[in-house]
Amino acid sequence: MHFLAGTDSVHTTAAICDYLETRVSAGDTVTVAAAASRNDPATRRDRQEALNVAPVRLGGVCVVETDLRVGDPAPTLLEIAEEVDADELVVGAHAGDPEADRVVGSTARTVLEEATRPVVVAPIPEFEE
Repeated sequence: MHFLAGTDSVHTTAAICDYLETRVSAGDTVTVAAAASRNDPATRRDRQEALNVAPVRLGGVCVVETDLRVGDPAPTLLEIAEEVDADELVVGAHAGDPEADRVVGSTARTVLEEATRPVVVAPIPEFEE
């Protein structure tokens, strides 16, 4: 099975990995993807850090690939899903914003509306400091 995980933060990737740890096995591949603006080096760095989480969490169980691209998140995820022929997309409910608790964010909403394959929206637990 090939899972495509869309992320924008370390916290989101961790929540997605919590979900995937119970689903993946040795023959599976997880592609973790993030999109960033070309003109925002801080966001690009944050996205790269988010991608680094999955190989640590899932690398001992399945093949983990990462993909950092320039562009808008939802269209980028949908494009990658087609390219890798993903069996399932996994996205976070929101970007970890405490003000958006239990609300599906715009990227997740767009992916849900436009995807041609199954989509799972992983809940993101409150971050405890």
